Amino acid sequence: MNKAELIDSIAKDANLTKADAKKALDAFVKATTKSLKKGDRVALVGFGSFSVARRSQRTGRNPQTGKPITIKAKNVVKFKPGSDLSDAVQ
Repeated sequence: MNKAELIDSIAKDANLTKADAKKALDAFVKATTKSLKKGDRVALVGFGSFSVARRSQRTGRNPQTGKPITIKAKNVVKFKPGSDLSDAVQ
């Protein structure tokens, strides 16, 4: 499912116009991004939670040459599914 299909689904299920559904989805993404940038956790009970974790510097290999390279430390977004979501996809 891509963004346009998700907007269509939200509009249909919530009885909204596609424009309103797009605004709601964009607002959710913006609020989630802002919260994660601050280092906060975003939890949606039953659906799951988004959090930021620090990935430390590590050594990897260049796949073309096989030479070792240093991969810089960075923050990564993690998603842990909630029990309702996990049960729904089983």
